[in-house]
Amino acid sequence: MTESAVYLQPAFILQQRKYRETSLIIDVFTRDFGRISLLAKGVRKIKSKTAGILQAFIPLTISYFGKAELKTLSDVERRACSRPAGGTIQPFSELKGLALYCGFYINELVGCFLHKYDPHPEVFDDYSECLFSLAEGANMEAALRLFELKLMENVGYGLQLEHDDNDKPIEASKKYDFNVGQGPVEAVDGQFSGKTLLALNSRELADPQVLSEAKILMRLVIDVYLQGRQLKSRAVIGKVFATTQR
Repeated sequence: MTESAVYLQPAFILQQRKYRETSLIIDVFTRDFGRISLLAKGVRKIKSKTAGILQAFIPLTISYFGKAELKTLSDVERRACSRPAGGTIQPFSELKGLALYCGFYINELVGCFLHKYDPHPEVFDDYSECLFSLAEGANMEAALRLFELKLMENVGYGLQLEHDDNDKPIEASKKYDFNVGQGPVEAVDGQFSGKTLLALNSRELADPQVLSEAKILMRLVIDVYLQGRQLKSRAVIGKVFATTQR
């Protein structure tokens, strides 16, 4: 590995767009170099063996070169992926249905909150773990909330969930509002239960009430830091979820 060339870097593709007649420009999330943009030359040619794997949510190993901001992809192959939480090599299942749209949502979050060329290997691991959980489909809501919570922490927007604004310990039986940047504020008719705040803090998201309130809380937090920027994937997920509930 040199300043102008990187070899065998674990990566996921976040998005892609066509470039000229036969190429693509791809936005890639790498483990050690953060988000980067790559020019994939000629991959849209009929005989290209590469185009089929240049897709979102496929674990890849990539090599690239170049000193300009837009690097050039030189090699790509599928990567045997170990689940971050378990450490064992497992087949990486394809995202389908609602899980696929949830995958696009976390891609959009990564694109919004991670600056280009700013390494976040811990976010890369959390991203991989979230994809595994989404593919399993057991509790996609919990997987999304955990990813959101960890992402906020890793980019410097961690939530205060143990004490209220008066530095009193959160009590499960009480109600709270949430002031982003300040933390919980005790309120008789507060929007969030102390139980939810404590469950988020301990990463225990099995209770339906906790999941419901956690979704509202994380949306509140994320929206503040997005500063008016809209997430396209949210609207799509809402429509898909409404359809599946009919």
